[in-house]
Amino acid sequence: MDVDPGSGGVGGAPPVLDNPCTVPGESTTPDLAERMRRSVAAFAAGDFDLAASFYAPDARFHPRAAAGVLEGREAIRSFFEEWHGMYDEFTFEVEEFRDLGNGVAFGVVAQGGRLADTAGWVRDRFALVFTGEGDLIVEETNFTDVDEGRSAAERLAEEPGQTSPPGSRPPAAR
Repeated sequence: MDVDPGSGGVGGAPPVLDNPCTVPGESTTPDLAERMRRSVAAFAAGDFDLAASFYAPDARFHPRAAAGVLEGREAIRSFFEEWHGMYDEFTFEVEEFRDLGNGVAFGVVAQGGRLADTAGWVRDRFALVFTGEGDLIVEETNFTDVDEGRSAAERLAEEPGQTSPPGSRPPAAR
C-alpha cells in the first residue's frame, strides 16, 4: 500500500469516507455506518471532541495499542488525541465498511503517518468492530488481523444481545 503524505489517502486518492457497502436485510435505523464514517472523518481531521461524540457516555473501546479497555467517552477522546498526536503527518482511510445488522458493524482502515520527530513513514491496516444502541456507538474492538475481526463481527451479528466480539477480550464490567 502506497501512502502519499500530501494526499490524505492511499495511492494518491482522497480518503474514502463514504463507502456505501451494506448487507441485505441490515438494520438501517439508526445508521451505524453513518455514525462510524462521521466519527472516523472527525478523527482523521483531528476533531477529537466530534469523533468522541458518536460514542455513548459509558462506551467501551478495546484498542490494539493499549492494555485493557478504555471506558467512557472522555477516555476514548483522550486516546484519540494521544494516538493522533504521535504523528507529525497522519492519514486515515476507510477501505471497507459493512453494517452487519443487529447493531453490529465491521470496518477495515488503513493508516499512515510520519511519527513525530522522525523522517520515516509507518503504514498499518486493521479491523474495527462496532456495536451500537440508539444513535450511539457503545463498543469498539480493534483487531490487527482483519480476518479475525471480520469473523468476530459476523459471529457477534448472529447473537442477539451480544456487545463484545466473542473470543476477542472479556467485556468490561459496567
